[in-house]
Amino acid sequence: MRLLLLAAILLLSGICLADEASKPLLVTKQKFTLDNFQTFGGKNIAKVNVGWEAYGTLNQDKSNAILITHFFSGNSHAAGKYSESDALPGYWDSIIGPGKAIDTNKYYVISSDTLVNASAFDKNVITTGPTSIDPKTGKPYGLTFPVVTIRDFVNVQKALIESLGIEKLHAVVGASMGSLQAIEWSVAYPDMVERMVSVIGAAEMDAWLVAGLESWAAPIKQDPNWNGGDYYQSKAPKKGLQLSLASITKDAMHPAIFNASNPNHQAVNQAALNDINANFPVVDWLYAAAGAKVDIIDANHVLYLVRANQLFIAGHNNDLAGSLKKITAKTLFLPAANDLVLFPSMAKKAHELIGENSQYEEIQGMWGHLDGLFSISSKAKTIATFLESK
Repeated sequence: MRLLLLAAILLLSGICLADEASKPLLVTKQKFTLDNFQTFGGKNIAKVNVGWEAYGTLNQDKSNAILITHFFSGNSHAAGKYSESDALPGYWDSIIGPGKAIDTNKYYVISSDTLVNASAFDKNVITTGPTSIDPKTGKPYGLTFPVVTIRDFVNVQKALIESLGIEKLHAVVGASMGSLQAIEWSVAYPDMVERMVSVIGAAEMDAWLVAGLESWAAPIKQDPNWNGGDYYQSKAPKKGLQLSLASITKDAMHPAIFNASNPNHQAVNQAALNDINANFPVVDWLYAAAGAKVDIIDANHVLYLVRANQLFIAGHNNDLAGSLKKITAKTLFLPAANDLVLFPSMAKKAHELIGENSQYEEIQGMWGHLDGLFSISSKAKTIATFLESK
């Protein structure tokens, strides 16, 4: 599944879906702390910290809150800018803001960093994971950090939401790995979710995706510097991480857009013909894109995210049909027609199992999985109408 996140290319290439003509929201990163968090697997984390940001104003009865759940390589920066001088706004700025599909004149929109966020060394990300200091040892957790699941991401978000005095969410909306969190919200806490929007999503990981996701993890584990996850006092496994991110970047793009990004590619390349160690230009391009992010992304965090996605099935009980019957929210599925990661058939399966309370439309575009980011504005009216539905 390398799932989700394929939206990784968003980070790796710096592409954003913003409306550059509009004046951006200015937002502030906030910090939420939760003590003694118990994971779905029954392990305890002494302290959890996650960053979050919000757009719009919470109304008096706290009934207008919408939660945005982010993709694999993303974070809580869904819209706006931290300062006017920022080069790019948040990843869904095209649909979140005043007068937009998720209208911040109407809704209080919340987005939080997940546990084990990939970008553990990004100054704008706050997250707890293997890089965090274990209070028992005074050293980074490394692989002693417990395995976490999509349900754990949701439970941290639930604690954040409840700390704000919010008892019910007008909607939960997420893309890719965010869609897994959105549907898990609607299954685990049906009384708290009125609407759920799954963009480029699925309700369970099949064998094909689990194996595909492992190809993201393998280069990291094969880097000698990984050292069984114990590298925080020495050299990080940046080469393995770079190869992992390169794989994510390629998987995120449909072949049509990948080839269009490399119009000068030629099969007979003289350097490659004369030297087995020489790379094709397209490979150098791919590695360069990945290499640009190895200083802010942590290898162990990527492994934990891979595992969280591999373990996913809505309800976390291996009974998909039974779990989906628990949903009382209105649901909207927006898969990408040309998605080669989370195929539209996966969203359609969930939609059909839910039944008459569910709506389904496909996003058209040439980006593949990334149409959930780069072509989302084509579904702005659909999203706005759904959010206003009674």
